[in-house]
Amino acid sequence: MPSFPRRGLAAGASFLVAASLTACGAGGGDSSAPEADDQGVTTLVIGASPTPHAKILEFVDKELAAEAGLDLEIKSFDDYVQPNVQLAEGTLDANYYQHLPYYEAQVKDRGYEFAHYEGVHIEPFALYSKKVSDVAALPEGAQVGINNDPSNQGRALELLAKAGVITLKAGKDATNATIYDVDENTKKLKFVETDPAQLVRSLDDLDVAVINGNYALEADLSPSKDAILVEEADGNPYANFLAVQAADESNPALKKLDELLHSPEVKAYLTKTWADGSVLPAF
Repeated sequence: MPSFPRRGLAAGASFLVAASLTACGAGGGDSSAPEADDQGVTTLVIGASPTPHAKILEFVDKELAAEAGLDLEIKSFDDYVQPNVQLAEGTLDANYYQHLPYYEAQVKDRGYEFAHYEGVHIEPFALYSKKVSDVAALPEGAQVGINNDPSNQGRALELLAKAGVITLKAGKDATNATIYDVDENTKKLKFVETDPAQLVRSLDDLDVAVINGNYALEADLSPSKDAILVEEADGNPYANFLAVQAADESNPALKKLDELLHSPEVKAYLTKTWADGSVLPAF
């Protein structure tokens, strides 16, 4: 995935959970293990995208963490690169922002020694437009904004293919397709590869754009109200999860945090907060 502009927002949140975090420094990082304080509270530093990931963590902070003995410090990132870089370096104890295809590509390309837990939520991809209200109305030669992230570009193309807008070459799907794998393109659509974070800002200059769920949320775009195409939730392999350094996979504090993220309380929070389906529980 190409690098993205980093603005490095930081949002602090406090959580309380007892357990001592064992060492770590996987992926070449120089990590010092967080330790419980005199009150038995373990502080974990978690990197997350601002929406919805950090908001979900903030809910856990407010409603669930104290009883579990965790103190969670949340650091928000506006890019998709730094959370893994900082996890590998040991400045983060975990991150919560990515799905399996992206995670696997990063581990393969960068040699990260990571592990991950089960998916927490799904943010359906959707096609948005300020110029047309139906994908069938796309004019010939329409400009289609599509992210330049290889692990997500195929996902966007498959959304268009399932709607009959294009077809993909044999053997190509959401997991491996790029714009060079488009087979039939009867409308002669012009794909404009764009940094995912910039797609919302580019929407005025494009006919349509397939926008990542978290960036759509930050722009107050709802898949059920504003989109003209929405990715199906059933069987969706793009659930976002908590990733950790491999050496910390069995750490009791991190496992407790993952347990809280899969609690009935979090499931109810997701369903209530994003009732429009822009964020769906994956458990």
